[in-house]
Amino acid sequence: MQSHVKIIRKHTEPASTSTVSKPNWKKELANATTSASRLLKKLQLESQLPLIDERPDFSCVATDSYISKMQIGDINDPLLRQVLPLSEEKHSHIQSDGIYDPVGDMAAMTSPGLLHKYNGRALLITTGACAIHCRYCFRRHYPYQHSSCKSNDLDAALEYLGLHPEIDEIILSGGDPLVMVNDKLSSLIQQLESAPNLSTLRIHSRLPVVLPDRIDEGLLELLQTSRLQIVMVIHSNHANELQHNEQSKLHLLHAAGITVLNQSVLLKGINDDAETLITLSKRLLQCNTLPYYLHLLDPVDGAMHFDVSRQNAMHIMTKLQQQLPGYLVPKLVQEIAGKQAKTAIFDI
Repeated sequence: MQSHVKIIRKHTEPASTSTVSKPNWKKELANATTSASRLLKKLQLESQLPLIDERPDFSCVATDSYISKMQIGDINDPLLRQVLPLSEEKHSHIQSDGIYDPVGDMAAMTSPGLLHKYNGRALLITTGACAIHCRYCFRRHYPYQHSSCKSNDLDAALEYLGLHPEIDEIILSGGDPLVMVNDKLSSLIQQLESAPNLSTLRIHSRLPVVLPDRIDEGLLELLQTSRLQIVMVIHSNHANELQHNEQSKLHLLHAAGITVLNQSVLLKGINDDAETLITLSKRLLQCNTLPYYLHLLDPVDGAMHFDVSRQNAMHIMTKLQQQLPGYLVPKLVQEIAGKQAKTAIFDI
């Protein structure tokens, strides 16, 4: 099968004279770029510095793995746009429809970090840490310090699960649960396995896309040995995010017997056209990953400049349905606070 992803000219920095070995994922995470101006300088875009917010309320974070896939000299690069803090994030007339908790997380919390929104499923906020800060993140204002599940909160979560035998799937979210080291993640999964009603463990993670070396032998082993059925939901919005290393890591997950799905967010100026999403779906198939959801933007304060109207979304979906086989068409959905499932969008 021929690749549909554009192979782009990568940004590179001079190799260290002290070592030629590639840093492991933890070192890369520790060395992530946390300055918008430094990010632009890496991409030879110093002339665009007036566009950015140097002191954003939601900090800038991007890994070298992700930056390396951006096009040098292109301020409209679709990957750069996802992580670059722009002054638009604080324009009140643009952000007027944004709110702090757009999906009703706080109202659904039953104990620190455990959210029960959906029938048969519960979600555990494992950490506030991420390898990348997506500018459209619906949890950019989430109070992680007080409302994530720390180790001493897990007993309360397990007690709640025991009182609700109808819950058979637990979803690990964050932040990003794969930021946890293998030992800590393994301990968490083993404790969740003690809940007899649980049969499925779903992990929502962007790391296979933005920090692919996180998919190491230790992670694969601990997921393979769990008694729970493992589902990995990755998050890719554009085919350029899925280069050779990402593809190989997703193949490893698939070979380990893990069901791998993708969810995307429809983002103005990034993927709000049929051709881009068709290319993404075909690229995902090459990566043994199936399209799952295409989300309308959650109306979070600071991200409303990415909003795509429902009308435009439906026009795009019509083209996807005309040009793709059904198994490559993601379901267009919107999360509405208080609803017990994602709301599928079928009309304007």
